[in-house]
Amino acid sequence: MKSSRRTQRMSRHHKRNATKATISLVSLMDIFTILVFFLLVNSSNTQQLPKSESIALPTSTSEQLPKDNLVLMVNGDEILVQGRVVVTAKEALASDEDIIVALKKELDYRASRQRSKTGAEDQGRPITIMGDKDIPYQLLKKIMLTCSKANFSQISLAVRRKAGDKSV
Repeated sequence: MKSSRRTQRMSRHHKRNATKATISLVSLMDIFTILVFFLLVNSSNTQQLPKSESIALPTSTSEQLPKDNLVLMVNGDEILVQGRVVVTAKEALASDEDIIVALKKELDYRASRQRSKTGAEDQGRPITIMGDKDIPYQLLKKIMLTCSKANFSQISLAVRRKAGDKSV
């Protein structure tokens, strides 16, 4: 039986469109490669100090980024090591000794739990002090002396970068 011209045309049209639809994975792989590269580059330098509402850090033009050290926080009321309250600021200031005994015990305990690198004990261990800008200098002096007596002599003071500072 002879088919009509319309039927022939329709069959040719359906033969052309009979190929299956495919998805191009090349462009999709490009997008994911760029995304992975972006995430790797931007996530490598994200070290931050813990945030505390009760501590107002002094401002400075600091060039160094914070390191992953033991963090000692000091506000007007208490002294905390890694978020754990060690002693109140009033007790530390009221003592006649040059060092803060409770803080030294806590730092000695933290030092015994840390894995020591070869030669790290000769140079001293690193510690970061986050002190409120309104704490008395006498308290800060006692804290720093206690840290150095407990062999935490690489002391860093945490500051807030000034708003107009464009570095880093």
